[in-house]
Amino acid sequence: MTKIKRAVISVYDKKGITTLAKGLGELGVEMLSTGGTARRLRDGGAKVTEISDYTGFPEILGGRVKTLHPKIHGGLLGMRDDERHLGEMAENSIEPIDMLVVNFYPFEEVVAKEGTTFSEAIENIDIGGPAMLRAAAKNHASVSVLTDPEDYGAVLRELRRNKGKISPETNFRLSAKAFSYVSRYDAAISNYLSFLEPDGERNPLPATYTLYLEKKLDLRYGENPHQLGAFYTESGIEGAHCVANARQLQGKELSLNNIYDTDSAFELVREFEETACVIVKHNNPCGAALGDTPAEAFSRARECDPESAFGGIIAFNREVDETAAEEIAGMFAEVVIAPGFSEKALMLLGARKNLRVLLSGGMDIGGAGGWDIKKVTGGALIQQSD
Repeated sequence: MTKIKRAVISVYDKKGITTLAKGLGELGVEMLSTGGTARRLRDGGAKVTEISDYTGFPEILGGRVKTLHPKIHGGLLGMRDDERHLGEMAENSIEPIDMLVVNFYPFEEVVAKEGTTFSEAIENIDIGGPAMLRAAAKNHASVSVLTDPEDYGAVLRELRRNKGKISPETNFRLSAKAFSYVSRYDAAISNYLSFLEPDGERNPLPATYTLYLEKKLDLRYGENPHQLGAFYTESGIEGAHCVANARQLQGKELSLNNIYDTDSAFELVREFEETACVIVKHNNPCGAALGDTPAEAFSRARECDPESAFGGIIAFNREVDETAAEEIAGMFAEVVIAPGFSEKALMLLGARKNLRVLLSGGMDIGGAGGWDIKKVTGGALIQQSD
């Protein structure tokens, strides 16, 4: 197990960092930090050493070089069970660093903002953070690397339980998570630059396109019971009103076919400006209609093919009210998705315990729009969304 004696803390997102630092301090961990992070830790009562004081080398180039120093990278990369490494570290006055707490400049958030300039985007490409993260994650046999504030509590509990030590299993999981984190970051930068020409014009179909997917939930099985399945979401869709971001309010767990059909229904109903309802079964629309109210639109959509509508997926582009919920409760359906539900509607639908009710929160597709990607064996077809 890794005994945590010295930690480097350098974070942009400072959520939970003072609590973590306080806990590390109580365990006798020496903390090294930079700039704004160091100030925040001191304000929270933690004893911290500036990295520039630790290395004897100042921050330079307007803060572009802070942590790129052999005393930092040697401390992170040195293998504790390699006598040659230990000898070289001793010769060069490099002390082991046992923990890295790091997250990066908010590149994705910055480039997602309207009006962000190219120079602003470039200045939000973190260099020191990813370099330290790769070093620590590579050497996870000896170093714990934390990138997610949600992990701080669990790691502190383990440290207290194990008298300041972290298990190899925890370090392995944290390392894998760290490489996933930096791969998403690099993918965002790569895509931003790939979609630009040197003159600043957009390149709609670049030579490379990196897709980062993060698992949202495990599924009981895929399309058929003998197939494994899971639901993954893209990066950059925060705030988009789509199936990938929908919140399940009630009902059984979603299946692969539920998600597939719900997406088809919701994307079709999104096409209408008027109050509309779409019913999908086996990924084919079996009813689509407009109405003055959600209830009227649903009734008309159901009457397109009542037999096929049975056990289907129902999508609305308006809030579902009490009257529409009464109509829905009168037939068997797998899923209902809408931008909103009234309290009385939810009470009525709640009587159907197995009915999956999904809240999209709106109809704006946001960052989830733009491109359609279809998998083919050995590759993918990409086209602009219609």
